[in-house]
Amino acid sequence: MQLPLTGIKVLDLSTLLPGPLCSQILGDFGAEVIKIEQPKGSDLARMAKPVIKDTSGLYLLVNRNKKSMTLDLKKEEGKKIFYELTQEADVVIEQFRPGAVKRIGVDYETLKEINPGLVYCSISGYGQDGPYEQKSGHDLNYLSYAGILGMTARNGVPALPGVQIADIGGGTLMAAIGILLALMARERDGKGQYIDIAMLDGAISWLPIVASNFFPTGLDPKPGQTKLTGRNACYEVYETKDGGFISLGPIEPHLWANLCRYFGKEEFIAWQNEDAKQDEMFAYLRQQFLQKDRDEWIETLDQVDVCIAPVYSLSEVFQDPHVIHRKMVFEMEHPRLGKIKQLGFPIKMSETPAQAKQAPPDLGDNTDEIIKQLGYSPEEIVNLHQQGIV
Repeated sequence: MQLPLTGIKVLDLSTLLPGPLCSQILGDFGAEVIKIEQPKGSDLARMAKPVIKDTSGLYLLVNRNKKSMTLDLKKEEGKKIFYELTQEADVVIEQFRPGAVKRIGVDYETLKEINPGLVYCSISGYGQDGPYEQKSGHDLNYLSYAGILGMTARNGVPALPGVQIADIGGGTLMAAIGILLALMARERDGKGQYIDIAMLDGAISWLPIVASNFFPTGLDPKPGQTKLTGRNACYEVYETKDGGFISLGPIEPHLWANLCRYFGKEEFIAWQNEDAKQDEMFAYLRQQFLQKDRDEWIETLDQVDVCIAPVYSLSEVFQDPHVIHRKMVFEMEHPRLGKIKQLGFPIKMSETPAQAKQAPPDLGDNTDEIIKQLGYSPEEIVNLHQQGIV
């Protein structure tokens, strides 16, 4: 079976989370991904704790299906080798602060002279231009500027999200989509292009529900005061008898009606969106859900069809029978570490499903192999090592 991206070569200069997870997605579907780092290692994900033996757990989860090459791009011979790799590459991914790749000499304008068909993707916090171009940031900051953090609040205090929404949703996924679109366009006209991915831009694109109210009215939605942020009893998290929590979400009228009939409170059906009745319904449901344990409520209300789920810990997530059935956690063999756990493939394809062919590589695992393919002799390769270029 030939995977969709078989024959596509990716040079990945990115580090940490957004870029490496993007290139892993491409690798899962057949792309040859070469992860390029400084000879002493430049991906901070390698040092993130906790570790499995001597290897970071984070690194192992975002770097499968890749080769690892060390290359000092600050040295002329290192740049020369990178230019040689670029001649045969389809995609370059970088995640430096805007302007850094130009100073090094591996920017798009330079590389497209070597390979006009190159698709070059830059991932940054705020984009390659604009007032915030050089501003440092992390996921929390992008969510703040996007208004998402302000909307994720109770009692006036914003809550830190449990996962990196802007990094992955605004960076990783937008970059992967952009790269695939550019490759499709190249199939038509033969031209590569530059992709500017800003994690803030991506986060802002996640605002259709709240913006759908703001654009017509000009009124800022208040946290905890919209239908999906805590105003309505039909969309809320409730505590249960055992100290657990359930998430309740029957916003469709027929599902809300199912819940109301179960509790024998048919008058609630018409009150679903009545602001004056929300406190009464909140009080009633809070009192009711404290009468049974979390899993009892799930078993009972799953039969009623009301949009309900348990609020899981991670240990529960990876033991859930549905998660296991969907293969969203699996094990693969690592040559040094033995079996390592991996997060599964969220994109299920009937004819060309993703594959985990290669375990996350150690630093520089494939350097000599790649240099040899470029035509360097064994003596030249030894010399490159001695000079610290690889």
